[in-house]
Amino acid sequence: MLDKLNIVKQRFNEVSDLIIQPNIMSDQKRYISLNKEYKDLGLIVEKKKLYEQLLSNINEAKEICKNEADKEMIEMATEQLNEANKKISTLEEEIKFLLIPKDPDDSKNVVIELRAGTGGDEASIFAGDLFRMYTKFCEGRGWSVSLVDANEGTSGGYKEIIFEVSGNDDIYGLLKFESGVHRVQRVPQTETQGRVHTSAATVMVLPEAEEFDVEINMNDVRTDYFCSSGPGGQSVNTTYSAVRLTHTPTGIVAQCQDQKSQHKNKDKALKVLRSRLYELELNKKLEADSLKRNSMVSSGDRSAKIRTYNYPQGRVTDHRIGLTLYDLQNIVNGDIQKIIDELKLVQNNEMLKNYEEVF
Repeated sequence: MLDKLNIVKQRFNEVSDLIIQPNIMSDQKRYISLNKEYKDLGLIVEKKKLYEQLLSNINEAKEICKNEADKEMIEMATEQLNEANKKISTLEEEIKFLLIPKDPDDSKNVVIELRAGTGGDEASIFAGDLFRMYTKFCEGRGWSVSLVDANEGTSGGYKEIIFEVSGNDDIYGLLKFESGVHRVQRVPQTETQGRVHTSAATVMVLPEAEEFDVEINMNDVRTDYFCSSGPGGQSVNTTYSAVRLTHTPTGIVAQCQDQKSQHKNKDKALKVLRSRLYELELNKKLEADSLKRNSMVSSGDRSAKIRTYNYPQGRVTDHRIGLTLYDLQNIVNGDIQKIIDELKLVQNNEMLKNYEEVF
């Protein structure tokens, strides 16, 4: 373990020297990447200091037990030894998780796309409920939520809604587990006989690609301008402020009509287009990775049924890990951290098995 930590410390020192070099600071892509690495390595270096201190305490206590004649001193040393051994065991597990190679996308902001699936009007209402759930979760963490585009349902909710989430946390690292099909079982507002229906909505969580992640040749992009639909008043609905971008080589379309400014709408649509193109490459990587290992909580398959919200029983079940919580009201009000924590724990344990040869 100490050998691995010494290698990390050596790399930390190298990165510390690199990020102050003028040629690195002028290369935005390299500079951001090295800053992220510096931050991640810094966490491990702090754990290394604590680990070395505990090793020192253990050796000191062993020496006292071995050479000391005073019974009271031996008892104190034995107590110190037992306490240090407990702490070092826990610390070693923490360090192992920190040494697992991190997904570089985890620190990115995200674009989330919600689409109503089977279930008609009830599916649109459910998509609206999911949007509210994610909005409350994000706001609770101090993240910013910004609407990109929305197509409202006829009885409420959304047939489709796209929004950005940004902040200083590992946003994609937390929300990537939400990709997939979410089901709801409840009596719809439109049901007159009190029967429970099953409806669904699809959630897509895309890491927001930076300009240097995906280079788009604007000659390959067709731009269309049109009048926004929905609420917004004359200034929105009677001017050509809405923007639709079509990437000709792939046929991928992105649009935004949330802002009054045509320029701002184009910037937002371009972000979505860039993220969707980035996702194409990401999915290729995920497929390649899945050939090497089969992860229960992979974020790659958006067609997989991942979670059921059962209103009559007040329960939420995540099918990937068999987790059932009888806390539906709090969860749909944004308290999804407990589910994410369980999914991350399973993923970390899977990754630890895959990388255990490192240790």
